[in-house]
Amino acid sequence: MNIEFITKDDLRKIENLLGEIKGLLKPEQGQSKQWLKSAEVRKLLNISPGTLQNLRINGTLRYTKIGGMLYYKLEDITKLLEGGQQ
Repeated sequence: MNIEFITKDDLRKIENLLGEIKGLLKPEQGQSKQWLKSAEVRKLLNISPGTLQNLRINGTLRYTKIGGMLYYKLEDITKLLEGGQQ
């Protein structure tokens, strides 16, 4: 039967590795998400689900449907807020 011990140095290496993994999973501080879900768009624009649906239907706000989820480009939302045409 082999007995293996974990040293403090081993724990530090694991902790550093976990920190690097977390850094890869989180977007950078200065970066924002490129695609937003419907709930995020409604919160950002302070609108109801029906209003968001109307923006989709009349072509004011473009979207992409993947599976059952709707995604909106942050760039398109910014243009909408600035009053520019798409």
